[in-house]
Amino acid sequence: MGINLSGRNYLKLLDYTSQEIRYLLDLSKNFKDMKRAGVPHRYLEGKNIVLLFEKTSTRTRCSFEVAGRDLGMGVTYLDPGSSQMGKKESIPDTARVLGRMYDGIEYRGFSQELVETLAEYAGVPVWNGLTDEFHPTQMLADMLTIEEKLGRLKGVNFTYMGDARNNMGNSLMVVCAKLGLNFTACAPKELFPAEDLVAKCREIAKESGSTITLTEDVKEGTTNADVIYTDIWVSMGEPDEVWESRIKMLKPYQVNAAAMANAKKDAIFMHCLPSFHDTKTTIGAEIAKKFGVTEMEVTDEVFESKQSVVFDEAENRMHTIKAVMYATLK
Repeated sequence: MGINLSGRNYLKLLDYTSQEIRYLLDLSKNFKDMKRAGVPHRYLEGKNIVLLFEKTSTRTRCSFEVAGRDLGMGVTYLDPGSSQMGKKESIPDTARVLGRMYDGIEYRGFSQELVETLAEYAGVPVWNGLTDEFHPTQMLADMLTIEEKLGRLKGVNFTYMGDARNNMGNSLMVVCAKLGLNFTACAPKELFPAEDLVAKCREIAKESGSTITLTEDVKEGTTNADVIYTDIWVSMGEPDEVWESRIKMLKPYQVNAAAMANAKKDAIFMHCLPSFHDTKTTIGAEIAKKFGVTEMEVTDEVFESKQSVVFDEAENRMHTIKAVMYATLK
């Protein structure tokens, strides 16, 4: 019996089997081939989707908009000031209104509970474009990129460096466990993922034949890695005063030439973007002025190196999001 995801929500990968994730990756490859070959694929002509953004984004918004239009759909974007969600109107009421008008709803914001509530009341598929706990659309793009670059997923040694209890650390640990990659969180102990999620992922990893490792030791965490991944040290929505303590805490976990030298010779560097690898951004310039730090989670040398696949990864957001929308709306 084939995989059928029609009508399903896409809120976190804990809700999906490894076979269902594999199906979405294969579908993503097909859509990428069609896009590259200029083959029209307006399979969802006549449908409409709405994008709810409490947190702004370049890649997530553009991926959903282009993917939606490629599939023939109408796309409405609502920024934080363009709806009454959570202000004058409750989340359940918003969900029921939008569910009457749209065939699918994307939410990008703060609370995982909020996107779960939207899904409970909407009556149409709801997709998580990012919450504080999980970032499932990024995961498909990451896994597609790894498979394209290394030719496999199962058995890949994957190291995540930095704040390992944020949405990226959580989500990467889950998807690695589901697909059989050996996941290592290389971080200060106070920034390790939550114990209950680690326990859950270790159970999943046993079934897939992979491992979950937590270490504070950079040498141990990066040795023999096939993939080294990082994210910005302060997430969107966190107060500015966090920067000083986070820089002090995470500076030893910067992805630099020394860290990459511990990895395998053909290892790749990944980042979900945006990245503070130089001072060419407003925040980058401010941090350099305040703290004298010109490169944060990754050095410019590594970011711009041949091992860096960050822009392939960014493009793959579009193809994988297209697969998720098609699979759940067809």
